[in-house]
Amino acid sequence: MSKQNNINITVEVDANKVPEKITWNSTDLDGSRNAKAMLLSLWDSKEMNTMNIDLWTKDMSVEEMSKFFFQTYITMVETFEKATNEDQMAMAMRDFAEFFGEKMKVIQPTGKFDK
Repeated sequence: MSKQNNINITVEVDANKVPEKITWNSTDLDGSRNAKAMLLSLWDSKEMNTMNIDLWTKDMSVEEMSKFFFQTYITMVETFEKATNEDQMAMAMRDFAEFFGEKMKVIQPTGKFDK
């Protein structure tokens, strides 16, 4: 028997429609959680295209956005590797994520990308 889960996202915007607050909850979560940014990608198999919703609140700092993107890159690599078994491409993607993390000062330099 299958079970249905719902994820609800609420975005409060200012007069210019700039997000001020993002909250989300799900049927598997007690209460709601606050977020400062979200990247939602859905694959439309009929159109063979990705639909995206990318939002961030006006109080999200550049440092937070950099860390958010670094962690998202790492998650994407792990998901891609699990889904495709493309180890070599995953390694190249991971190298880029590390390069990004170092340049944005999210992680300590490894010396791997210095030239």
